[in-house]
Amino acid sequence: MTALLLSIDLSKDFLLQNLVNAISLGSLYALIALGMALIFGIMRLVNFAHGDLLMVGGYALVLLAGPPWPVLLLATLAICALFALGMERIAFRPVRNASASTLLVTSFAVSYFLENGAQLIFSPLPKTTNISNTLIQSWQVGAIYIAKLNALTVALTLVLLALLGLFLGRTTIGVQMRAAAEDFGMARLLGVRANTVIAMSFAIGGLLAGVASFLLVAQTGAVFPTMGLAPVLVGFVAIVLGGMGSLQGAVVGGFLLGLISVTLQAYLPLTLRSYRDAFTYGIVLLVILLRPQGLIVARRERQRV
Repeated sequence: MTALLLSIDLSKDFLLQNLVNAISLGSLYALIALGMALIFGIMRLVNFAHGDLLMVGGYALVLLAGPPWPVLLLATLAICALFALGMERIAFRPVRNASASTLLVTSFAVSYFLENGAQLIFSPLPKTTNISNTLIQSWQVGAIYIAKLNALTVALTLVLLALLGLFLGRTTIGVQMRAAAEDFGMARLLGVRANTVIAMSFAIGGLLAGVASFLLVAQTGAVFPTMGLAPVLVGFVAIVLGGMGSLQGAVVGGFLLGLISVTLQAYLPLTLRSYRDAFTYGIVLLVILLRPQGLIVARRERQRV
């Protein structure tokens, strides 16, 4: 009987430990997806160059290594936001009124340019950096270990989501961004300045990418030119899963993707764990087949029905 109870306790602890890990990973995915969803909501552009902002932030952390981590975080935010604004002004503004396919090709071109530029400047070999010895430590609560970096990831995500919600709901430019996401043409007729709204969406996306870059590099310690490819794919899948054009859907999709990934990693047999991503995207495909519009339908899409 005692052995059975012990087994049950261990199973419960294992479940809670994986839940903590899933929330942390889902928070990171939600940040990446939300940055992409902001731009998609206004421009109907899936910006695959968004992942390269994580790479830019990563190399900024390598070059600026030394100061305390809060200073590094703020510096990374500023650099990623500036790169995002430059990306919008130089690459996307001239083709803003072009077709969706042209915008998509432009995003791939920007991504290719940044990745190859990083290879020329820093070489294709990974760079390593240690952001903080404190963040890699853990707290122990019973049999559950909570990494300080995981706690920081969740805390930053919740704070940023709250601030973004207040910004979109309480400020003039935020309300204009919401109006542009629902009907950009009508918003412009009512006096919303397209340049301001789009530039702000890119800047906020850059800030979110900066946070995600900091957390990712703090977790892995490695920076390389193509480090943004996998995160941007995850962000895109989270957007599709949550509902194209829905900011809430992007967040929900990110958390759900994190939960699926961690659950499969924990409970798949050892012989199948190397196929975790295949199972993950198989589940995502099943959800999309059952609900093609995503989990949360954007208001713009509801109005079309």
